[in-house]
Amino acid sequence: MTAEIGRVAAADTEPLPPVTMTTGGVGDDVNSLLLHGPAGPVAPPSPLPLAAHPKKADPAAPAAEFSPDQVEDFKEAFGLFDRVGDSQVAFNQVADIMRALGQNPTNKEVRALLGSPPDDDMVNKRINFEGFLPMLKVVDTAPKGTYDDYVEGLRVFDKEGNGTVMGAELRIVLSTLGEKMSEHEIDALMQGQEDENGSVHYEAFVKHIMSI
Repeated sequence: MTAEIGRVAAADTEPLPPVTMTTGGVGDDVNSLLLHGPAGPVAPPSPLPLAAHPKKADPAAPAAEFSPDQVEDFKEAFGLFDRVGDSQVAFNQVADIMRALGQNPTNKEVRALLGSPPDDDMVNKRINFEGFLPMLKVVDTAPKGTYDDYVEGLRVFDKEGNGTVMGAELRIVLSTLGEKMSEHEIDALMQGQEDENGSVHYEAFVKHIMSI
């Protein structure tokens, strides 16, 4: 685990923010699934409890259900992201650490847990492990989405009712709605998913994403 986490910690840039697909009230937030894959529990569909009801984690809250061994592993991972040597990490590293530990929070969720700080604070403010652990617990205990949730989220784009969506339309959605994906990310995601008619079978598409 340490080797994998060390690879993530070595990145100096914050990952591009995930995509949020909003479709008239249908729960179709597949952002974490699309951008990060199912590293551990799959991210829940929109509206996410953390996004809909932002709340800051209580630093004094106990980390129940985490075993001592788990806490030690988390602390070791946390330390790999400490580039200053003060046993703390920058606010904008918190989401990366959670993903390295098998969670799939969106940047919006993590920012809400941090108290919705401005951009400057995300870069300049730091947090220690004792402040991080309760936030990890909140993310860990959030309801998790399922394969069916993500299929239903994409079904809203199935205008013909034949189990497919147009690849071009899906690309536009991913690049323009919510927190946008880059063209490079979309190309990587869509590779081999479009048939000869330019359509995407979204059930197979979700299975593909969940298997990455």
